[in-house]
Order: sequence, then structure tokens, then C-alpha cells
Amino acid sequence: MNPRVIWAALAATAAIGLAACEKQGPVERAGEEVDEAVDTIKNGGEESTANKVDDALDEAREAVEDKDKKN
Repeated sequence: MNPRVIWAALAATAAIGLAACEKQGPVERAGEEVDEAVDTIKNGGEESTANKVDDALDEAREAVEDKDKKN
């Protein structure tokens, strides 16, 4: 396969991923919390590593948004 095609596909995927990182509304956040709760129940009451990472990213995003609001 052509390396240029591969790089173009990776760039397009990254652009779509970054565009999807916009602010979440309250319903989206609630849905995410429900999904995490279901995953926790499926794991026998232990929060999965993916959920922990997702929570840390959410906290970092909120901290940046709060800082932007103050400035």
C-alpha cells in the first residue's frame, strides 16, 4: 500500500478524533457515567483501567475549561 495513502488516512482519522473532542452536554456526560457504571458492574465492582483513564481525561479537560473561563 502507498505510504502517502496511509499517512493521509491517519491524518484524517486524527482530525476527526480532535473534532469529536468538543464540549459534552449534560445528557452526554450522564450517558457516559451510566456506561462506566455498567462496565464497573461487569467487572465485579472494580472500575476498569479504561474508565480510570477516561475519568482522569475528563478532570483534566474540565480544569482547562475552568482556567479558560477565568481568563
